[in-house]
Amino acid sequence: MSAVLSTAPAASVDAVSHFTARLTFEADVSDVHADLHAAVEGLIVVDSRSEVSWNQGHVPGAVHLPTDQIADRALGLIRTDAMVVTYCWGPGCNGATRAALAFARLGYRVKEMIGGYEYWVREGFTVQTATGLLAQPADPLTAPVSTVDCGC
Repeated sequence: MSAVLSTAPAASVDAVSHFTARLTFEADVSDVHADLHAAVEGLIVVDSRSEVSWNQGHVPGAVHLPTDQIADRALGLIRTDAMVVTYCWGPGCNGATRAALAFARLGYRVKEMIGGYEYWVREGFTVQTATGLLAQPADPLTAPVSTVDCGC
């Protein structure tokens, strides 16, 4: 008996709908990094973590807006025609999901950066800290160590 096939796979038409939907709601850290590096117009990355977390390190160029402040402060900080990408700590945290929901309720176009800050760091991307910019080597379990593009 197959563990994988113990539940039948979806029909291909349903799989297309499902995976297309996921990509409309999510972006991975490599794609966000590439768009920030390319200075894509209208892209705003929002760190939804606490002040202490932000000061520990964050994505360079991100806007700091903790989730519980989005409803009150977003319209004064972020253009309504922006493409917002939210992030929090990592895959074990749903803070970015809650932040994305708060932005969506305000009418913003929004995606969640899957992997969050954890995978940003693990892929070797530069972070802003209280003492300046910092980059660690890529974790070979999350990113290729010899190139910036995994080819996926």
